[in-house]
Amino acid sequence: MRRALRDPQFWLAAFAAVLLWLLGYLWLQPEPALAWPLQRLREALFVVLVYPLVEEWLFRGLLQGRLLERPDLRRKAAGLTRANLLTSLVFTGLHFIFHPPLAAAAVMIPSLIFGHFRDRHGSLHAPILLHMYYNLGYFWIFASRSSAG
Repeated sequence: MRRALRDPQFWLAAFAAVLLWLLGYLWLQPEPALAWPLQRLREALFVVLVYPLVEEWLFRGLLQGRLLERPDLRRKAAGLTRANLLTSLVFTGLHFIFHPPLAAAAVMIPSLIFGHFRDRHGSLHAPILLHMYYNLGYFWIFASRSSAG
């Protein structure tokens, strides 16, 4: 974990999330439920802690880890391993089951970022932490209003 926290790319990925949230907020002008984490504590804990842990373990740990065993999938395109690209396509595709199309498609970019850090550090620490952070911002700003009612 310390290695990830000393990685400038990790902090760039965290800052990028803030920029995306700001742009999304300015474009969509949602009415965030600012008290959402406290009013819906169980829901907040699931989307911020449990889901990222389980999803990263399954997708970046098991699937991407298994794909990285194949030398042809370790090759990079645009700085991303093919294993990361395939894992992100599966991860994003499954989000279409439970999320509106635009929100599901938007998962692709964070998924590639999480996969990048899985490849970069050979660990799930950075992807899990970033996934928790991205989910906190997304649900607090964009999704909490619809789920808080």
